[in-house]
Amino acid sequence: MFKLYLLFLSFSISFGLVGQSSIRQSLDDLNEGSVEYIQPKNLSSMKDMVILDAREKDEFMVSHLENAIWSGYSNFDFSRIQTHIPNKESTIVVYCSIGVRSEDIGEKLLQAGYKNVKNLFGGIFLWKNLGYPVFDESGKETEKVHAYSKEWGLLLTNGTKVYSTKKN
Repeated sequence: MFKLYLLFLSFSISFGLVGQSSIRQSLDDLNEGSVEYIQPKNLSSMKDMVILDAREKDEFMVSHLENAIWSGYSNFDFSRIQTHIPNKESTIVVYCSIGVRSEDIGEKLLQAGYKNVKNLFGGIFLWKNLGYPVFDESGKETEKVHAYSKEWGLLLTNGTKVYSTKKN
């Protein structure tokens, strides 16, 4: 919870006082570097990995990386992870919007004894900014990405931003 407060405070300062911040600067400000980063360009060359989406369910339903498994953040359930990934030697790549929530989930996985956990640098935002595909809940490629909030959405420069999935 404290990390989320720092996230909000840092983001408010970065965007409110100096204009649009960068993903790199946000990660430098908010992360501890406790989970090794993997760059988006290196993800496609990895074999036999599990991709975990550490965003909320409504964000995941808008779009996600291909074959990603939803782990959630605020309602993260470790037993669900153990069911999907029983082998603690598995390569696991965790991502979220830019890489802050995924670091938290990655830390939990490392503490639980998983040995090969990576945090996708820049998350789904950088992934999409670089032109890589994302997929909707039916498995079709889409341009939509849940932008989390208007402020965080400034870091998403490619694709169609979605802010709410509630039906009117």
